[in-house]
Amino acid sequence: MGRVVTLVLVDPTGTVLGALPPYEVDLPWWQEVADVVAGARAHHGVDVTVLRLLFADQPAPPGGKVTYLAEVAGDPGPVRPAAAALVPHPRRAPYAEIGGPAASLAWAETALADRGRTVTAASQQRTWNLSAIWRLETDTDPVWLKQVPAFFAHEAAVLGWLGEHCPGTAPVPLAADGGRVLLDDLPGTDRYGAPAAERLLMLSSLHTVQLVAAGRVDELLALGVPDQRPPRLAERLRAVVARNAAPRSAADTTEPARATSADLPEAPAARPDGRLAVLLDGLDDRLAELAACGLPDTLVHGDFHPGNVRGTADRHAVIDWGDCVIGHPAIDLLRMCEQLADPEPLRLAWARSWRAAVPGGDPERAVALIEPLVALRNAAAYAGFLDAIEPSEWPYHADDVPYWLAQAAA
Repeated sequence: MGRVVTLVLVDPTGTVLGALPPYEVDLPWWQEVADVVAGARAHHGVDVTVLRLLFADQPAPPGGKVTYLAEVAGDPGPVRPAAAALVPHPRRAPYAEIGGPAASLAWAETALADRGRTVTAASQQRTWNLSAIWRLETDTDPVWLKQVPAFFAHEAAVLGWLGEHCPGTAPVPLAADGGRVLLDDLPGTDRYGAPAAERLLMLSSLHTVQLVAAGRVDELLALGVPDQRPPRLAERLRAVVARNAAPRSAADTTEPARATSADLPEAPAARPDGRLAVLLDGLDDRLAELAACGLPDTLVHGDFHPGNVRGTADRHAVIDWGDCVIGHPAIDLLRMCEQLADPEPLRLAWARSWRAAVPGGDPERAVALIEPLVALRNAAAYAGFLDAIEPSEWPYHADDVPYWLAQAAA
């Protein structure tokens, strides 16, 4: 499964020039744009920068026919007639605006020049509502430019904190500016599909970080890390169920209804069954029991799967800390256990580590108590993304809210 891509081209002044004829790319994931850029060059001889998703022929990724807005500096040659309503939106990421990527690349070149390094080439890798990523070749080693929206802007500060207090566990920022950060290259690969034995090493590395962070929660909160300790967590969980208890009417939203393929509908709401009501009725008691298990609130990565670990089978660093929060460490265990045929060895090893760190604690009971809450937390996280991004980007996340509500109920 791949994608059929159409690029609507705009010049730096904001003039829509037309669309390139569609072409196919291998990767189905809509946010991955390296092959989109390469395909425009190979099929049409045009160098483009992808700005953002305009619309797709299906409600969610992956695959299908996908149309993006792309900026081009010169004459693109023959194009098909096309129109795009380039209406400003208050929740659009800066890197999705015309001229946004160029401004970020200029910042990166200046920041690296201040450090005696010269950018020799830049290649766009990813762009969507959660991040834009570029690989920069320099006269020494490669550098990665990452830019995130405002709701992830604490990531660079967290990376700096990790470099100071837990060196070697995460990439260290070379420079940062708001949502932009420059990172030296990490040898190896993103460890998607890592086997259980490798995931045990990942959990061990994170455990070391979380022991340090548990004693420095106030520092991390001051850096902007969101607080998801029990009182705040309870608010979020109740809110996401309440908001999705029944479909909202058109009067409940200021976003556009479906009128054209570029105006996507609001995320479909899920009607939770009685099991979610029961879960919420007992939420305060469950959280009190969870606290009684003795494990400390600490720095939680928030999306701790093998693809967010980069390196080799025996040496790695944890990347993508934008989802991090202050909360319960079992959240990260459960994410790392996903898609394993037998997660029990990971659960047992994690429990042994925490029992050794917190004598008298009950980590096994903590996992059992928090598991359905983690599913609700995931629904709340995706609902938060939908609140923070413009409507054309909703298809990336809309299916995730009802999915995780169903998982919590189950």
